[in-house]
Amino acid sequence: MTSGEAKYLNPRTGAEWPTDEPLWRAPDDGGYVNLSAGGGLGPRDIDRGELSLWRYAKALRLAAPPIATLGEGWTPLVHTTWGERPVWFKCEHLMPSGSFKDRGTAVMLNYLHQAGVEAVLEDSSGNAGASVATYAAALGMRCRVLVPASAPAPKKVQIAAFGAEVVAIEGSRDDVAAAAEAEAERMFYASHNRQPHFLEGTKTLAFELWEQIGFRAPDAVVAPLGQGSNIMGLHIGFEELQAAGEIERLPRIYAVQAANCAPYHAVWQARGEAGGEAVEIAAKPTLADGIALARPIRLAEVMAALTATGGATVAVTEEDIVTSLRQLIGKGFFVEPTSAVAGAALTRLIAEDAVRQGEIVVAVLTGSGLKAVEKIGQALGLG
Repeated sequence: MTSGEAKYLNPRTGAEWPTDEPLWRAPDDGGYVNLSAGGGLGPRDIDRGELSLWRYAKALRLAAPPIATLGEGWTPLVHTTWGERPVWFKCEHLMPSGSFKDRGTAVMLNYLHQAGVEAVLEDSSGNAGASVATYAAALGMRCRVLVPASAPAPKKVQIAAFGAEVVAIEGSRDDVAAAAEAEAERMFYASHNRQPHFLEGTKTLAFELWEQIGFRAPDAVVAPLGQGSNIMGLHIGFEELQAAGEIERLPRIYAVQAANCAPYHAVWQARGEAGGEAVEIAAKPTLADGIALARPIRLAEVMAALTATGGATVAVTEEDIVTSLRQLIGKGFFVEPTSAVAGAALTRLIAEDAVRQGEIVVAVLTGSGLKAVEKIGQALGLG
């Protein structure tokens, strides 16, 4: 079983384009593009000798095998407890660049390299930029990354260390994205929020959970939500497995935002269903800087993922985040504060009985604490 050749789709107009020429926006209306649905895979399609996400290569729509891989994917799934409730933590913070973004970046940049792109532009609060810089170096591509001036210094150093040009932009995370769009005519905009081969990579998280749990879907997955590449990737991957007849139902997806900057949560509370328009929010600073984006891009897709799976958004306070961070580190998971929102949401969901005794529940830890040591030290009163 293979997924076949992908096409670019405009979800607003229904227009299609081939993927032999890379796109980051639709030629007809300038909005984001998606990929056509894949066919998923079965256990026999897995390359079990490949200990990376490329074990699922038959379900990844690239023209050729990857040119460069750093062993991304196949991260540990650790069984532990949270408030005496058995849970699983998916350790995406142990990726090559230190964040889950490597799933999407590895597939996206290998695709772009195969398509003849030699230089890439990215905007990021830190983790995506570090990931793109890492794989650009591995593939010999030039790289320019726009980051907020306030981005953590370790993330900016990591980006620069790989030879990427780092450009600090004053203002919010959304101001950085606007600056990148203004530069996109001069260099290919490899936006992890817009170029859909990034989601082709993040869907492998669903494949891994299915395989690691014993070729079954978990009952629920809890993950941080910034612009939603993990949420959408999980939904895409589990839908492909369902279409292939490998699972009967989709796991509930719970998307977690910091209450200080929660645009998707505002939409969910206002409408509680797929679609709808963005809700204006008064964003405030948050420890969870990796998900501090006030203007949703793929609003319809994220809302559809939550609606289709019976999930929901969860907004957690700064106090919740610090408490969760302390608990996670106490269990041996050295993660950045953005990852800690997943633990904070777990506490809430367990207390409300939204995740029930006996269910298989996975929380996704998205970024390494090594990227935010100063912020962690301040949050935990360590100096």
